[in-house]
Amino acid sequence: MAERTLFRGARVIDPAAGRDEVADVLVADEVIASPDAAPNATVVDCGGLVLAPGLVDLHTHVREPGREDKETVETASRAAALGGFTAISPMANTDPVADSAAVIHEVRELGARAGLVDVLPVGAITRGLEGETLAEMGEMVEAGVRMFSDDGRCVPTGRVLRNALSYARTFDGVVIAEHCEDASLAEGGHMHEGFHSYSLGLAGQPREAEEVAVARDLAVARLAGGRLHLCHLSSAGSVEMVRRAKAEGIRVTAEVTPHHVVFSDEDLVTYDTNFKVNPPLRSPDDRDALVRGLVDGTIDAVATDHAPHAVEEKEAEFDLAPFGTIGLETALAAILTHLVHPGHLSLVRAVEALSTTPARILGAPDHGGPLEPGRRASLVLFDPDAEWVVEPPFGSKSRNSAFSGRALRGRIVHTVYGGTMVVADGKAQR
Repeated sequence: MAERTLFRGARVIDPAAGRDEVADVLVADEVIASPDAAPNATVVDCGGLVLAPGLVDLHTHVREPGREDKETVETASRAAALGGFTAISPMANTDPVADSAAVIHEVRELGARAGLVDVLPVGAITRGLEGETLAEMGEMVEAGVRMFSDDGRCVPTGRVLRNALSYARTFDGVVIAEHCEDASLAEGGHMHEGFHSYSLGLAGQPREAEEVAVARDLAVARLAGGRLHLCHLSSAGSVEMVRRAKAEGIRVTAEVTPHHVVFSDEDLVTYDTNFKVNPPLRSPDDRDALVRGLVDGTIDAVATDHAPHAVEEKEAEFDLAPFGTIGLETALAAILTHLVHPGHLSLVRAVEALSTTPARILGAPDHGGPLEPGRRASLVLFDPDAEWVVEPPFGSKSRNSAFSGRALRGRIVHTVYGGTMVVADGKAQR
């Protein structure tokens, strides 16, 4: 991108500044500048486009180190940029586990080398994700970590979770991210337990597997006083518990994925393994409760839980296939198509949940807005009405998308990362 680029006539959505207006935005070198300083700038006509702070994903599985056949930091970064993200948070369940500063530095360096988005790793809560001994959290904080999670596994005891939350309080801005699942109730289940699991002959996971863990974690957070973040909620009961906890003053935030607010267990009748996710897609009533929670702010953020797998793994029989769907390249379009355009969610709230609030939770001050002169230019420009069909090739190495073959409305046009246009006219520039 030229040293000075003027994005002219976009609809600027900036929740952090309370802006929703048609305006010009000037990027000079790496930062946003006053439009008055636009002489000799390259002009990009943005009529019909929305300009917003770059999206921020709280929950990304990049697989590197350990499973580079599924995804790498570079390919995940490319998928993220194509999806309008300017920052992602790789989860700790890699091989080796990101439970030390050495692994954190490796992932950050791989992200810097790719140069497409900020890669802000999540550190493990416990060593080796084994749920027994706390990882070197202080060491990882010094390496730049602001969130900790044993995602993929629930912290097995309230004692360990209490210790983690209490220790996290000593590090300003540290958030504990928790995968809520009682393994003894969920074990062996491949989808939501209910009418459809019985009719399909598949072992199910009851919603109580999540709700028991949510109840415990909220109680421990009340006791410890630390900041608790709940990953990928899927149950109506979980939403209601978070709503009550917030009213009580417990320091809790929560996220939901696009696939959990779009699909339900009814979509598994074809045995499509792309719908096999964890937590599972639940009933339409649960899905509707998640949407309501996102609308009223009980659920703070939308996160992708981007989980790439090799083609042969997902093409296995349903009960043998791994859990997970990719989501970085479809997240915004899915929310626009299924929540914003039907009128369930405002565009401002959608941007807030995908960008401003995740940046705040993560402690990423260069992201999420406000879009003011002097701030680093990390932006997304998208056409909210452009229609497209989800199909490979993707920026991701994997293609296990729950949205495969579906038409979505809303497409990324440009992504600006640190003043550089890394996606232009819908194509990655690196």
